[in-house]
Amino acid sequence: MKLTKSELEVMETLWKAGRPLARFEILELSVDRSWSASTIHILLNGLLKKGAVREAGFIKRTKTYGRLYDVLISREDYYSMTLFRGKNVKKIPSFFSMLLNTDDLTVEVVDELERMLAERRKELDAKK
Repeated sequence: MKLTKSELEVMETLWKAGRPLARFEILELSVDRSWSASTIHILLNGLLKKGAVREAGFIKRTKTYGRLYDVLISREDYYSMTLFRGKNVKKIPSFFSMLLNTDDLTVEVVDELERMLAERRKELDAKK
């Protein structure tokens, strides 16, 4: 699944909210958006077709009801699916280096990363 820049902006708004949102809420919470408010329905329909969001019920606003939209894919899953596929797999060491150089990195996190790398090494060795 590849999202457009505008669709990704809508997804970021939904991910940050952490709950289903109505169109008007997405518009209110979308800061510095690159798309116009009149295209929100087109973006949401595109996200529905791509399976990135789902309709999650309705909310009453004044005298009318509006649909709620919720994510079907996490931010982590989306970025891992799109960023490190094909030619981009060569970027993994740079990304990993960036992660290792963060100030908040703990011994526990390093231990977990080492465990994950060791597991993956075993899987790759078994395929040889």
